[in-house]
Amino acid sequence: MKFTFDRNAMINEISIAQEIISTKNALSVLSNVLLIAEDNSLTIKATDIKVNFQTKIPVEIEEEGSTTVLSDKLMSILSALPEGEIEFFLQERDNLVSAVIRHTTKKIKYQLNCTSQDKFPEIAIAEKVSFFEVPAKELKSMITQTSFAVSDDETRIFMMGVYFEKKEDKLALVATDSRRLAYAEKNLLAGVPDFPAAIVPPKILNIVAKHASDEGQISVAIVDKMIFFKFSNYEFSGTLFDGQYPNYMRVIPANQTNTFIVQKSEFVEALKRISIMLDKTLRIILTLTPGVLTITSKSSELGDAKEEIPCEYAGEEISIAMNYKHIDMPLKVMNSERIAFEFSDVMRAVTLRPEPASDYFHILMPMSSE
Repeated sequence: MKFTFDRNAMINEISIAQEIISTKNALSVLSNVLLIAEDNSLTIKATDIKVNFQTKIPVEIEEEGSTTVLSDKLMSILSALPEGEIEFFLQERDNLVSAVIRHTTKKIKYQLNCTSQDKFPEIAIAEKVSFFEVPAKELKSMITQTSFAVSDDETRIFMMGVYFEKKEDKLALVATDSRRLAYAEKNLLAGVPDFPAAIVPPKILNIVAKHASDEGQISVAIVDKMIFFKFSNYEFSGTLFDGQYPNYMRVIPANQTNTFIVQKSEFVEALKRISIMLDKTLRIILTLTPGVLTITSKSSELGDAKEEIPCEYAGEEISIAMNYKHIDMPLKVMNSERIAFEFSDVMRAVTLRPEPASDYFHILMPMSSE
């Protein structure tokens, strides 16, 4: 096995492999990347068993072959090498195979021990699978609006993923941890055959959202408890979570009679200041009077903080206790200058949405004010 490659091109691909590989498998073959040199291209594969990655880059091959090497060490070596062409070849000494990695114009050489590809797990291949295409920018936006709201409770693994559902011609993504719910829906599936609803691990979704361009399409397929994504020269696949997703429609309020609207930037800055005095409950109090929103945080050990900002509200005075993080996290992904809060009662679900309304919203459960 011997080939030459561009250092920068390889760094781009190995960095994605690094995101896939689990740090919990520091000494196993799952810490390795599989390199296959054939047909004037290098195939790079990485997996943590549940999420898989595959890509190809053009290289100059003198001798075809394959091996696996420790991904983080390969990344460290590539990062340390100067830009330019890099040579990679295998050599055997004392029954130990190692990869020689050296710069073609500078006297820099590394040797990195290899592991046979026979020990590398098989990665599911999307052969004879029916893909559908969605605009990359739209899918990325939906992932951003939802994936942060999944549960981290391993006793309810079915809530640790994003629910991926076809609703007539619309794609819906839902995430919830039972105290909050994030929902995004876009009309992207006209003419797409029905596919089974799926609970998708957020890891693969976030990696896809990070590396897909805003231009063009992403190809998606859901089959045999797997989800597949293809775009550019990348292929990702992931094992779906098993289980029955909760009936999230029961959580979404049908009618909320009260609304107040704030400027997002003003509200975010006020929250940041008020959060200095949060205690471990993360509770903040939103008190509404006509035209004014008062945000308060109290800590029995530290003290309290209070700030007033203008808002559009014409109802009676009312106070709602909310979890600071449950408000702050959606605000970080909402792309609207004005934010609306809709509610019917201080202890019932609050809807957080852009103003004017768009194709996503967030449902937040209030806290006790005591």
